[in-house]
Amino acid sequence: MKQTKRKEAGIRWKLFAYFILFSVLMLLLLWVFQIVFLKDFYRFIKTSEIFQTAEEIEKKIGSEEVVDNIDKISKNKDICITLFNSSGEVIYSANTIMNCIIHRIPSPLLYSIIDTNLADTNTYFEEFSPENYITNKRFLLGRKDFANSILLAQKLYDSTGTSYTVVLNSVIEPVFSTTTTLRTQLFYVSIIMLILSFLLSWLISKKIATPIVHINESAKKLAEEYNLEFNDSGYKEISELADTLTNASKELSKVENLRRELIANVSHDLRTPLTMITGYAEVMRDVPGENTPENVQVIIDEATRLSTLVSDVLDISKLQQGNQTLALTTVNLTELIRTILKRYTKLTEKDGYQIHFEYDKDIEIQADELKLTQVIYNLINNAITYTGDDKQIFIKQTIQENSVKIEIIDTGNGIAEDEIPYIWERYYKAKGNHKRAQIGTGLGLAIVKEILILHQAEFGVKNTEDKGADFWFELKI
Repeated sequence: MKQTKRKEAGIRWKLFAYFILFSVLMLLLLWVFQIVFLKDFYRFIKTSEIFQTAEEIEKKIGSEEVVDNIDKISKNKDICITLFNSSGEVIYSANTIMNCIIHRIPSPLLYSIIDTNLADTNTYFEEFSPENYITNKRFLLGRKDFANSILLAQKLYDSTGTSYTVVLNSVIEPVFSTTTTLRTQLFYVSIIMLILSFLLSWLISKKIATPIVHINESAKKLAEEYNLEFNDSGYKEISELADTLTNASKELSKVENLRRELIANVSHDLRTPLTMITGYAEVMRDVPGENTPENVQVIIDEATRLSTLVSDVLDISKLQQGNQTLALTTVNLTELIRTILKRYTKLTEKDGYQIHFEYDKDIEIQADELKLTQVIYNLINNAITYTGDDKQIFIKQTIQENSVKIEIIDTGNGIAEDEIPYIWERYYKAKGNHKRAQIGTGLGLAIVKEILILHQAEFGVKNTEDKGADFWFELKI
């Protein structure tokens, strides 16, 4: 069954849709609260306000400030207020609403009705909505203009225990006309907001998505070419992404170049011994008297060189894949170096190399003896390859407080300062000051690096005062 690739919307259109959806939801929410629930909100606010007013008057009751306080509250909040004493006499009355209930009913009748309703409780609240104004008989309400009013009566006591009765009346104005006005305003506001939201969503989605789209297009080219520049910016995260991809592109380009160089080097190193082996074997087969020990030794030496080459490639591959583990044992590091140097006796006698080992005493450490031997061999071979015409190599062992430091120093031309950070890298082969190794793959230092990392050792290289190279590593005791 043929599968069809699902087409998904791009980031630009998704951002655009999300912004538009957000704007529509906000407008709907505004319509619901301003039109549907406006009347309920208004009633709730006015009811809360009249109860808060009663609490404010209660705090001032019995003081000289109560009259000024009632007058100020009545004007500021549009509430009619009447204060009775315990005998039913009006102490103070503030009338700020035309035709309010408490001022259209005679004070004695009002007090009588209120006192009756306060017989069992100190608080009486009544809301005269359009639905119940006709059926409500307590105020003999047959008048429609009393509708949409709220009335609160409450018993108050001063510090001496004297009782007072405060009656508050406010009008819940009909909000139908207000709702109509708001509906008309919201209609035009919604149209304007939708247009602005459309434009703003398009601009924002374009500004955010465009650099991401450009980066994505450039990233697609990484499969075909390296060393690309990702220059899009505008936002911190996008700029950081562009910088990260640019660095990744440069590293990929570097790895690709080093890979090609490795293939060229390995191919050259393979071709030379194979040519030698084939040539000498053919001579020994075709030419009488050429089957000599010397010719056989050449074939053996070249086969050994091939074996070393393959071993180095396999070792660096395993180490970099993280498949190698350490077989830790107690190793006499000093004795290990002495044993290794004995194997260079023939080389020192034949070619005139002099290897000097300086140490104070033997030292034991926990290490993988086989891998540590490989480290020392590679560093000594490296020093022999690049040492000066005097053919001097120096090995120094320095015991510190909690570690031992091994230095292998040659007297060659040293290493160019700009190449020092890279000589440990895989596939890297220094140029200029160094000559190419006669035996080996150029992977020796990369192998040394991986083994020392496994041992959690510190290591490095520096140029000495005599312009030679000083390779060192430090292991914990």
